[in-house]
Amino acid sequence: MDQEEIQNVAFTIILHSGNSRTMVHEGFDLMRSKEFEKAEEKLDEANSELTAAHQSQTTLMQKYTAGEEVNTDIIMVHAQDHLMTTMTLREVALEMLSLYQTVKFESE
Repeated sequence: MDQEEIQNVAFTIILHSGNSRTMVHEGFDLMRSKEFEKAEEKLDEANSELTAAHQSQTTLMQKYTAGEEVNTDIIMVHAQDHLMTTMTLREVALEMLSLYQTVKFESE
């Protein structure tokens, strides 16, 4: 796998992770305004973007495990970091959505 292909995979991961991160933050905004169904939908959309990013990563891993040489560089490290932090942020958002819904339910 040449360097250009690796960079294309890295930028694909960054693109989808970035889209997901934006959607998660939109989900937080919806939670604050108590629009929980829309927040859940936004987090589902964020998950679709994460899945697309993860598929790009999986393709790379499959080539690596098949014995193809895959050299990483700083942009791939950044892409991996971006993906992992966004996945964690979405998990936190799901927990916060649950908390917001509990607080709203108990205050009614």
